[in-house]
Amino acid sequence: MAVLGMTAGASLGFGCSVCHCSLSSDWAAQGYPMMPGLQFGARYEYYGQSDLRRGTHRADRSALTFPHDEEIQQSTLNRNVWLDLDYVANPAWAVTIQVSYYDRYHSTIAAGDLDVSTSQASGLGDLRLLGRYQHFGLQSSYGLQLGLKLPTGRFNQDFATGPEAGEPLDRGLQLGNGTTDLLAGFSYFSRLAGSLGCFAQVMLDQPLHSRDGFRPGASLAVNGGIRLLTTGRLTPQFQLNARWDGRETGVNADYENSGATMVYASPGLTADLGSRGHAFAFVQLPLYQRVNGLQLEPRWLLSVGVRYEL
Repeated sequence: MAVLGMTAGASLGFGCSVCHCSLSSDWAAQGYPMMPGLQFGARYEYYGQSDLRRGTHRADRSALTFPHDEEIQQSTLNRNVWLDLDYVANPAWAVTIQVSYYDRYHSTIAAGDLDVSTSQASGLGDLRLLGRYQHFGLQSSYGLQLGLKLPTGRFNQDFATGPEAGEPLDRGLQLGNGTTDLLAGFSYFSRLAGSLGCFAQVMLDQPLHSRDGFRPGASLAVNGGIRLLTTGRLTPQFQLNARWDGRETGVNADYENSGATMVYASPGLTADLGSRGHAFAFVQLPLYQRVNGLQLEPRWLLSVGVRYEL
């Protein structure tokens, strides 16, 4: 049986030039049966953000002169690890705990500056707790997810070098956003003719309050995919991932340069590692990108991971 990574749903992100992998990683949503007991998953994400965009177009860096009246971000390198532990009480009910670890390097030229300022952030992000109900039928299934994102990640990091050294880093680039968010989702899976299966999933991340002059924007992820239902050692899969992120608000928000709409094509492959283990690899390629203001976006994203039934 091929398995796609972690079971708590699409990765949920932040604003202000932090792009997050929008790949759906909800095993139950894709029609896999959930066996009672504990299950462990790990996923590694790698992507660089160096594509400076305004609206739906790439910004012309060669036309920019400094000092500039806008911040001109240079690059952001993301190397993230997601760990999750699932307790499956029975095929219908399960609880998931997700922990993220971020390693992020960022460089920018602030408005009015001539030189680059940099930051290096590494540490735990915000914790996610999700409960799930899954109804399995003969040819289809549907699921409901409900939970919270808790403010466990740091949000007080400063720039490390350059003219902005010692100044607070943008809140959207911190390890956590400081707020408690409501997570709610719905998923549907159906067996098509032959050996094909398809799924669709919607996941909402709605912040419930602001903190220290900052409220992240709400986000909505819509994912769909198709996979072979064979039991071979290697199984190809394909996803379409769409994501809408609202603008940040508050005195410490970057309102003008936050919020975006993204659509990715995500081909991938899962591998059977034995009766209890599975691995996967996916590449996300942008089909459509629309940002507010000036923001950095990736040209591709890589996700690899494993999953084990304990």
